Amino acid sequence: MGCYGDFFEKAKPYIAMISLQFGYAGMNVITKVSLNHGMSHYVLVVYRHAFATVSIAPFALILERKVRPKMTWSVFLQIFVLALLGPVIDQNFYYAGLKFTGPTFACAMSNILPAMTFVMAVIFRMEKVDLKKVRCQAKVAGTLVTVAGAMMMTLYKGPLMKMAWSSSHVHGHSGAEAPAAAAIDGREWFLGSLFVIIATLAWASLFILQAHTLKHYAAPLSLTTLICFVGTLQAIVVTFAMEHRPDVWTIGFDMNLLAAAYAGIVTSSIAYYVQGLVIQRTGPVFASAFSPLMMIIVAVMGSFILSEKIFLGGVLGAVLIVMGLYSVLWGKHKETQEKEEQEAMELPVAAKAIGVYDDATFIKEIAAAAVGGDSECKKVNGVTKSSSDGHGASAV
Repeated sequence: MGCYGDFFEKAKPYIAMISLQFGYAGMNVITKVSLNHGMSHYVLVVYRHAFATVSIAPFALILERKVRPKMTWSVFLQIFVLALLGPVIDQNFYYAGLKFTGPTFACAMSNILPAMTFVMAVIFRMEKVDLKKVRCQAKVAGTLVTVAGAMMMTLYKGPLMKMAWSSSHVHGHSGAEAPAAAAIDGREWFLGSLFVIIATLAWASLFILQAHTLKHYAAPLSLTTLICFVGTLQAIVVTFAMEHRPDVWTIGFDMNLLAAAYAGIVTSSIAYYVQGLVIQRTGPVFASAFSPLMMIIVAVMGSFILSEKIFLGGVLGAVLIVMGLYSVLWGKHKETQEKEEQEAMELPVAAKAIGVYDDATFIKEIAAAAVGGDSECKKVNGVTKSSSDGHGASAV
């Protein structure tokens, strides 16, 4: 029974991240159906973040009531910009790109996020690049391959890929499903690609600014609630500016309500909490490594539910993006390992400096740290220190 318990404990992060990818995939497919039925993506963004605010706020009020910092004008300005980058720019452009292309394409293109975040982190000196080190070479090469994959998906459509299940599925569908399966012309394909790239750039910018904001406002649940709330207000203003028909706000017990509630509660609330727990336990590289799985799930679901057409250029570009993604993540993983090994080496050195160790014990601890650098646990100064064995870069 103990073996099964240990196995389940170790499997929890894997089960959580795989479940999360199914949740994200469902959001893409349900949203695409809603957009195909005429829902305005501006209105969808408003309702999505209204649902997100309502579902996150109680947890923020209860769990962070004693640790929430005071609000300052500087922090409020940063929250305002974060809301503009995330709920407004990222979501509106992503949904527009999703409408012009398809769920599989949008998911594949969004995998350039870690590489784009890495480039921006280098620009803002949050990451250091030493091309003499293999891990840095892997991150730079992965970024270039990822960009090449995104360009291929944008500029080259290629022939239609015929799927065994989707061809029979299309013949059995009624004419009502035709718009979802209709071929997308070159102009819409290019615009959709451009919109998804802009959305991903905005999301990468959000990560960079959020990392800075959390240093001054160390209450992640409260910060997320404020971003969603301010983003809802900004999205309302944008919607009034872009949509002049009062009926676009009408929403009933239909697919539009499901899309807004699902996106807000599942992918903006539950996903945030679950992903935070996994990152806290295993590191961000492990969490990011599962993102290509969402693309595969969406491709299968899109073919079955939407009769989505998949083109050769999209498949080849997606392969390049995944290769580049894992190269960047591998480089980040090696960097994390190096930092952990360096910290393990520094502890006995510091202890020696203040006279905690005699010479013999000091030599033994240095040897143990050097040999056990990649082990699951390191014992330093009599204290067992856990280190992630895993994997660990950046999020939605």
